Amino acid sequence: MDKKKRNIIISLMVAMFLGALDGTIVTTAVPTIVKELNGFAMISWVFSAYLFASAISTPIYGKLADLFGRKKIFLIGISIFLLGSMLSGLAQNMLQLIIFRVIQGLGTGAIFTLTYTIVGDIFALDERAKVQGWLAAVWGLAGLLGPLIGGFMIATISWHWIFFINLPFGLISIVLLKSNLEENIKHKAVKIDYAGILVLSLAIFMILFGMMQNDSTTLISPKLISFLLTGVAFLFVFYFIERKAEEPIFPFKIFSKSNIFANLTFFFCSTIMIGVNVYLPFYIQNVLGFSPLISGLSISGITITWLLATIILAKALIKYGEGRITLLSSLILLLGCLLLLTINTQTSLLLIVLYTAIIGFALGGIMTILLIVIQESVSYELRGAATAVSSLVKTLGQTIGISVLGSLFNIYFIKYFLQQGIIGVQLDNLYGEYAKNLGLNSTNIQAAFNASIHKIFIILVLLAIPAVILTAKLPNNLKRVVR
Repeated sequence: MDKKKRNIIISLMVAMFLGALDGTIVTTAVPTIVKELNGFAMISWVFSAYLFASAISTPIYGKLADLFGRKKIFLIGISIFLLGSMLSGLAQNMLQLIIFRVIQGLGTGAIFTLTYTIVGDIFALDERAKVQGWLAAVWGLAGLLGPLIGGFMIATISWHWIFFINLPFGLISIVLLKSNLEENIKHKAVKIDYAGILVLSLAIFMILFGMMQNDSTTLISPKLISFLLTGVAFLFVFYFIERKAEEPIFPFKIFSKSNIFANLTFFFCSTIMIGVNVYLPFYIQNVLGFSPLISGLSISGITITWLLATIILAKALIKYGEGRITLLSSLILLLGCLLLLTINTQTSLLLIVLYTAIIGFALGGIMTILLIVIQESVSYELRGAATAVSSLVKTLGQTIGISVLGSLFNIYFIKYFLQQGIIGVQLDNLYGEYAKNLGLNSTNIQAAFNASIHKIFIILVLLAIPAVILTAKLPNNLKRVVR
């Protein structure tokens, strides 16, 4: 790897680290922030505003990068992210913070989409999986360091610095990319698909907002249905707009058969990933009785084996093809999810680490190779849009997944006590005086967690099955590609 490529990768990894770190560091700091700004009632919007802006901007950045070049759009995106970070650090009340988090999210959409697009542009097929593995490792590192950095800054300086810390590192990323990435862009007059941007943004907003506003103890509510139907209606309008647009946000030619199968698999795997990341630590803490630190370290093996999978499978991709590798990876994923069903109160922590390592290896193989499949299925001028679709699908998979899994968990939890003849259990008051009066104690609460989370593990198994079916339908075209 020459010096320019190395500097580009450093730039992209720094930018990716900032985007990934933001989620974990803000989670750690938000109790302090809302206490100081007196905004407990608006706490969820600190996260959801950021998520909405990131999801909505993702496809827009992908298309703009195809029209005007990756470098220019990426630099604009990370500059917007840094502006949002600076303003968030200066926020004096919750409304300001939420507005500035929207600006941050608008910048993050560029980071998450164009990082992988640039990697697809400058690295050969046999190098790309390895580089994507490094980027995945950055996510894992951010997950481990975020709580530590956030806790340290709150204890020693103030919460404002969890946002200000982005500025020097972001500037390093900008300088490195600007001086090392070279593009030959043919400047031409283009018509921006403003109608498509607006309608798609409304569709995404309705779907995500509906999922996040759904009653946590009801899987399907009238409110959710109304939001989803409105979102689907906007998607139909979007389809007809795109058919007539000169420069559509999502050109229909990117949706080949392999591309559709790959994105559907992305959706299922993203849901499994968020389910494991949320509910396995929950199990380790609330059923097995370990500390949050131990539970976090226990699932860190996902990142290590994810990186290992990309290194191993990058070498095997050209020899065996994408179909065989992703099918093998999805079968390993199914095995890992099945192993979760065997966990009980007597299971050793070492075994759980092994199970998460298996799942991490499988997800690393599937999601890394599928992104390459998606990028290789289109030409350069469509690669940004194709990569943006996969990023959007990943976001939707995680957001919809955690909403559905969360509702199901709450339903199963309350149902467990109903079967025991205990009525009136409140999920936000399991250890107070009210809970004691109902007859709740640490033993039956632990049993309820055990039973409910095992139901979630069963759902993860069911989600892994269509991933196996879809990857079995992928061809092995890439094994014939030589660069």
